[in-house]
Amino acid sequence: MCIDNMFEKGIGYSGLQPGKTHLGKTEKMDFLLNYELYIRLSTFLSIFMIIALWELLAPRKIRTATRFIRWPSNIGISLISGFLLRVALPIMAIGLAIYARKHSHGVLNIFEFPEWLIIILSLLCLDLVIYFQHIMFHMVPLLWRLHRMHHTDPDLDVTSGSRFHPIEIVLSMVIKMAAVLVLGPAPAAVLIFEVWLNATAMFNHGNVFIPLKLDKLIRWILVTPDMHRIHHSIHRWETDSNFGFSLSWWDRLFGTYRDYPQDGHENMTIGVGMFRNPKYLGLHWLLIQPFLKERE
Repeated sequence: MCIDNMFEKGIGYSGLQPGKTHLGKTEKMDFLLNYELYIRLSTFLSIFMIIALWELLAPRKIRTATRFIRWPSNIGISLISGFLLRVALPIMAIGLAIYARKHSHGVLNIFEFPEWLIIILSLLCLDLVIYFQHIMFHMVPLLWRLHRMHHTDPDLDVTSGSRFHPIEIVLSMVIKMAAVLVLGPAPAAVLIFEVWLNATAMFNHGNVFIPLKLDKLIRWILVTPDMHRIHHSIHRWETDSNFGFSLSWWDRLFGTYRDYPQDGHENMTIGVGMFRNPKYLGLHWLLIQPFLKERE
């Protein structure tokens, strides 16, 4: 499918010259679509710096591995993933959402809902898709091999939120694009969702302290670092819980919610068996890890 056939003159998208879009009903949608790359980068850098500073001033757990090894590897794998994604799928989810809206594809385009309602429904549906995708990557052995690399980080911090194998990132985008074709969400909602998902991933992987009473309140809506940390426990029965990335409702609704780790947050061990060996922190090990056999 050729990009030229999907986009007519005047529709902005990252990698193309920004122009005025005719798809949006408001100037706000025009702004979101035309300045997508700037929105992504500015939000990412802002949240990254805030969480990193928070970790420095109020850490939740003592690190077991040095950041001088973990950070270059985690940031390096995310850069490789981002590059591969742009090369393999240059249109990506937001481009497909523009195409679906233009040609009235998808369930949400059947109904004449107001734009604000379509955006809310789009965000909820996409978040639910990510929840079930996350479960699938845990339950299907071949997919777990890919996703396992994310779980082998021996510590959690702001860089862990983007530590995913490049092949998993591409597969995740393919799933998201399929969901976009079925749903037909608002293009602005897709951009908002992807920016929001990236921000919440940095937040809930952050090694930050939140007062326990405040944490309990926040996690009725959002996945907090204490809630998500349980998902990274070395105990597999805890790893297979708390699958939500942003909204915590799905875990409560579908019975995958776990409130507290067996060993407590201060004493719990994070990671996966043999891959807690410091030698596996190197970038080259992260890339080949799905092809390595796990030993207890």
